[in-house]
Amino acid sequence: MNTTSLVTLAILVVIVLFAVTVYNKLVRLRNAIGNAFAQIDVQLKRRYDLIPNLVETARKYLQHERETLEAVISARNQASAAAGKARANPSDAAPMVALGAAETLLGGTLGRLMAVAEAYPELKADQTMRELSEELTSTENRVGFSRQAYNDAVLDYNNAAQQFPASLVGGIFGFKAAAMLESTTSAVERVAPKVSF
Repeated sequence: MNTTSLVTLAILVVIVLFAVTVYNKLVRLRNAIGNAFAQIDVQLKRRYDLIPNLVETARKYLQHERETLEAVISARNQASAAAGKARANPSDAAPMVALGAAETLLGGTLGRLMAVAEAYPELKADQTMRELSEELTSTENRVGFSRQAYNDAVLDYNNAAQQFPASLVGGIFGFKAAAMLESTTSAVERVAPKVSF
């Protein structure tokens, strides 16, 4: 073999090794997204399991608030279905956006239920209702922490997949950008209220 052939072969070996290294890194980061979503999924399942108990406890006190109770159950079912679709492929953007929207709807209906519950002193005093509310609050905090870990994993993956020259390898092997799990509240709702005296 002549020198040109050896140099060409060495360059090809370096390119292949680089491609394999980048591919393996992208696979590892994509799997980290799946693991991070699994942590969210555990907390969401816990929340979805708590909600029917919360609604059933409230039902005996809130007989005139049937619409609110049904809205909570409906939103819970929609969020649970969206979580199932997201679970199938946690790095796919479309199911994550749908899950974010379903979770926002669920959060709104739960907020309405808690606001209605405030108007019923005997419901507020109910030990089961207090315990379920505390568990739900604790679970909401865990969901928030898990969501942050998921979004961090997505950021790491997207950064690795979109930076040159790794983007070339990612493009060849179909590594698409993953979506963050974000709240779908409108920009108007995110603006801090103005207080004036």
